[in-house]
Amino acid sequence: MWELSISIKSNDIEVAKFVYQSLKSFADEVGAVVTCFEQFDNIYIVIACPACEKGRFFVEIERCVTKVVCNFYKDRFLTTNLHLPSHENIGMTAFRRALINFDKETDIYLISKNLDLDKDLHLESFYLFKLKPLRKKWEDLVSLANENSDYLVSSEAFFDLLKFLVDNLEVCEEEISVFQDENGYSIKSNSRGQNVCQLTKEDLVSSIIEMCPKKINLFCKSDDNTAGFLSRLFEERVNVCYSKSVETIKDISAITQN
Repeated sequence: MWELSISIKSNDIEVAKFVYQSLKSFADEVGAVVTCFEQFDNIYIVIACPACEKGRFFVEIERCVTKVVCNFYKDRFLTTNLHLPSHENIGMTAFRRALINFDKETDIYLISKNLDLDKDLHLESFYLFKLKPLRKKWEDLVSLANENSDYLVSSEAFFDLLKFLVDNLEVCEEEISVFQDENGYSIKSNSRGQNVCQLTKEDLVSSIIEMCPKKINLFCKSDDNTAGFLSRLFEERVNVCYSKSVETIKDISAITQN
């Protein structure tokens, strides 16, 4: 039996919940056990699995830690250090998500290179001490944006930089379809075979940038500037359909399921 403990600060419940639920779901697939408890201002997530499944669990833990650092920690880093002129909410949301995903391949490499799962892991210490080169890379990116903040007051300049970031993201999906109904937007990923539902327009833009697909099929009931924003950002990758027939669809899942 192989065991590992991951500790997270008690006040970081969002990260602790994500790590626990992610690893618990995987553990159920391989006959492992994941438990958690709180002690001395830390939440401990303890993993025990058969020795023959150790390699698979290593990969899953690395994937989970990478998501925590690249999404949760990087988002907080940007919140603290990025100081840009204000623009419309959908544009600011897109810009933050583009920065989070920009050069993610290098982020993942630096995390993997420094991650040692042969001993217990304290997530915050790993981030603060082992990932100094990663944070230096983020600092350089943020400094470049902050130094040009006067230039980015212009909406056109801001969008040009946003588009540059998006154009240089790694494509992660071949094709997605987006549907609009009275509850917001839903995304159908052809490769993942699952739907993401009830998204606001800001959530939609953030999710699409995260997926960075080659092709986006967008079926709209109305124009709330979302289609125009996405078309301008992704250009020829977007196919927009304003169809009255979409208004009659009561259950989007009925047409998005395989």
